[in-house]
Amino acid sequence: MKTVTMPVYTAIESVIEGLNIETITQERKETLQPLIDFIREKVANKEEIRLNFICTHNSRRSHLSQIWAQTIAAYLGVREVFCYSGGTEATAMYPMVVETLKKSGFLITTIAASTNPIYAIKYTENAHPIIGFSKEYGATFNPQSAFAAIMTCSQADGGCPFIAGAEKRIPITYEDPKAFDGTPEQADKYEERSLQIATELLYVFTKAIES
Repeated sequence: MKTVTMPVYTAIESVIEGLNIETITQERKETLQPLIDFIREKVANKEEIRLNFICTHNSRRSHLSQIWAQTIAAYLGVREVFCYSGGTEATAMYPMVVETLKKSGFLITTIAASTNPIYAIKYTENAHPIIGFSKEYGATFNPQSAFAAIMTCSQADGGCPFIAGAEKRIPITYEDPKAFDGTPEQADKYEERSLQIATELLYVFTKAIES
């Protein structure tokens, strides 16, 4: 791994160090390759890397992907990475996502309470926090051009064949932990999905910066 240039919280570092990219199947690696290529090209050209993770409701998988991508990029010292998330409609970040991230060591503060709360999500002491809330993918909070649109759910992938302003559209879909809401397995399944996403993004950024 590349030398860490922005130390993340110790608990998050422990989670990242415990991830095993060797568990990723060859089929899945092929799915991830277009994102690796996108990031690698931007790094080589010294260009900003904008990633917008898109799902139907911007409530679960897209937030997990956005937050882990921003964190792992910082952890590996990949500069000029700006991660976003959005949905085909706005709802709210699901509370179990917040709890799952807290368990992994993120410091999360509610900065505006409403039916669609706004959270400040910190992964390190001195970087600007990630601002987490549900929004449509084309909202003005998100980039309007020169970004990769990463489709994290099959419904959004199928329902949005064209993303305005996207430089590249990359489907990397995940199973929805929502299926386990209200069950005894809920917390475990959210953590499982979070760690899967983190593992795959660690693989993506590691491969993208290999010399």
